[in-house]
Order: sequence, then C-alpha cells, then structure tokens
Amino acid sequence: MTATETPPSTRSRRLPAGVYLLGYSLFAMGSAEFLLAGVLPGVAADLNVPLSSAGYLITAFALGVVVGGPPLAVLSLRWPRRTALVAAQGLFAASVAIGLLGGYEVLLLSRVVTGIAYAGFFAVASVTAISLVTPDRTARASGVVVSGLSVAMVAGGPAGTLLGHLIEWRTGFWAIVVLTAAGIIGCLIGIPAAAPGAGRAAEPSVARELATMRRPMLWGVYAITILTTAAYMITYNYLAAMLAGITRVPGVWIPAVLALFGVGAFAGLSIGGRISDRRPHFALLTGAAAIVILSVVMTAAIRHVWAAVPAVFLLGVAGFVLNPAVYGRVFAIAGDAPTLAGATTVSAFQLGISLTPVLAAVPLAGGGALTSVCLIGAALAAISVPLILLDRATARNTARPS
Repeated sequence: MTATETPPSTRSRRLPAGVYLLGYSLFAMGSAEFLLAGVLPGVAADLNVPLSSAGYLITAFALGVVVGGPPLAVLSLRWPRRTALVAAQGLFAASVAIGLLGGYEVLLLSRVVTGIAYAGFFAVASVTAISLVTPDRTARASGVVVSGLSVAMVAGGPAGTLLGHLIEWRTGFWAIVVLTAAGIIGCLIGIPAAAPGAGRAAEPSVARELATMRRPMLWGVYAITILTTAAYMITYNYLAAMLAGITRVPGVWIPAVLALFGVGAFAGLSIGGRISDRRPHFALLTGAAAIVILSVVMTAAIRHVWAAVPAVFLLGVAGFVLNPAVYGRVFAIAGDAPTLAGATTVSAFQLGISLTPVLAAVPLAGGGALTSVCLIGAALAAISVPLILLDRATARNTARPS
C-alpha cells in the first residue's frame, strides 16, 4: 500500500455522499405516498367526489409501483444510472404537477404514472447505492437509501399534511415537486455519470436480468418481503383508529404517536444496516420474531397509552430492521443482474402494504375487534419464519464447496 492509498477499513467505514443524496431524493418522492392520506377529505371535497373515490388515488399509486416499476427498470437498463435517476425524478415531478392542474380523472392517471416513476427511481437508486460502496457495505448503503422513506413517514407526510390544512391541499404536493427538483440537481452534481463500482458487474443485459428472475431463492426472499411488510403495516394502517377508539388518545396527539413509529423505523434501518451485511438472516429472524411478539402485545397494550406508545416505537424498529437484510439477500442472489430484481423488491414491499386492507377486511367485516388486525400481523410474521430458515439453509448449502 502506498502512502496515498486509504486503508480498506477507513474506506469501508464511510459511506459516500451520493448514498445520502439518494436517500434524500427518496424522502422527497416518498413523501407523496404518505401525504395523500392526510389530506384525503380535502381532496374529495375540492374535487367534488366521494371519499371512497378519493381513496382510489392511493390505490392508483400502489398499482403504479407494483405493476410499472419492473418494466420501467428493464426499459432503462442500458441507460447510465445517473440518467435513469434523473429521468425517473423528472417524470415523477412532472406527473405530480400535471395531476395538480387537472380534475379527478387527470389526478387519478397521474398517480399511476407517479407510482411507476417512484418505483423505477427506487430500484435504480438501490443499485446505484451498492455500486458506490465496497461489497461489505451493500446492506448498510441500501439501509441509508430506504431510510429516506422513514424520514418521509416522520416528517415529509405530516409536514405536507400540515401545509394542506393551513393553506390548501395542493400546497404540500407543490412542495414535493420543488424538493424533487432539488434532488434532480443533486443527482446531476453528486452522482458520477458512471458509478465507481459499476465495473464490478457485467454489462447490463435484459436476457440475464430475466434469467435471474427465475431463481427460486429470489422468489423466496420476495415472499418473506411481502409477508413481513404486511405483518407490521397492517397494524400501522389501523393505529389511528385504535388510538382514537380504544386508547382514547386526543386527536391532536395521534399524528405524534404515528410519527413515533417512523422514528422507530429510522432506528431499525440504522441497526439493520449495520448487522445485515454480515448476518442477514439474524436480522430477518430477529425482526420477524419481534413483530410476532409486539403484535400480540399490542392487542393489550393499545388499551393503555403508557403501554401503547413504546409498543408503537418498538414495532417500527422491528419492522424496519428487516429491510436492509432483504436488500442484502436480493443483491447477494442477483448480484450479476440487480436492476430488475431490485425493482421487483420495491414492488414486493408495496404489494405487502396493498394487501393489508384486504386482509383486515376479513375479520372487521364480520364484526371482529379492531385489535384482530394485530393478530393477523403476528400470524403473517410467524409464517415468514420457516421461509427465512429455509433461505438460510439454502444459502449455507450454496456457499459450501462441493
């Protein structure tokens, strides 16, 4: 080693600024997902549509993410990553702005396009982040990028909702357009045209990307992703209703308790990012087991505010400890063709979120207690445990020399 070279240990401890820039961009774009729910009544009143119709705007975004993300990732496969990132952000910002200028139908269509652009950016950002770091820091880099979503949950969505209530519901979305434009400028300045780690992988190939998707281990990780995401999000999605109807928390404090879940998510991502590169299955098993326990505990804790508040925080930690490990496993399995695999991971996360209303409707429509959703979450997390154990055993057998 020459005097000018940086020791590997020093390089590996520090993540490049570009990784944090990608996390910021995901925060800006992810805020659009969490903002709409907070201003939905105002949207329905302003556009003169029923609240149920306004709710389809949330579904439209999810549909764009689930269905459109992987095809967009394939279409942009041969583009330079910085070009793909900027194009996805530009499409996102333009579709948000167009939706704000039209009526309900225009906004509905724009939400689908926004979801496609968001998923495409998420996938390329994850691949770009791991190309900017050494192989022993891929899960940590992915965790930093995903942490943009937890910041959006804690700050972006609530801040936009507040703007919407104080001024007009479109105000928060216009702020997102501005923040996304800043992210475009940041990517142009801070992301290299050719990522330093790009040479570690072979040249992009649609055929290889599609062949990678046929690996059974990859779909096992996607199943784990869908189950665990639905497991913690089904409780989160009904937290406001439980806090109001069971805990009897004053309405003004409910957003603060929900934000605490996001604080826990941020902590979970930080913890998971630091352990998942070396022990991904430990992170997955710990997170899944904690979701089972905390979901069951929540059925009793929700009756007392002193117990519900820490339980909400810990559930956020447990749920998001998993995310860096999920990305670590996906990129370990599909390291030679990560773009489509990464985009499908984003779709798996969104599919898990989208399934929660359907799963919750089963007991609630039959007159079940609201806390029954917590038990569904516990069951989903429990089902993921044998899949995690199977993935661990398969990974060990694959790594064992023949």
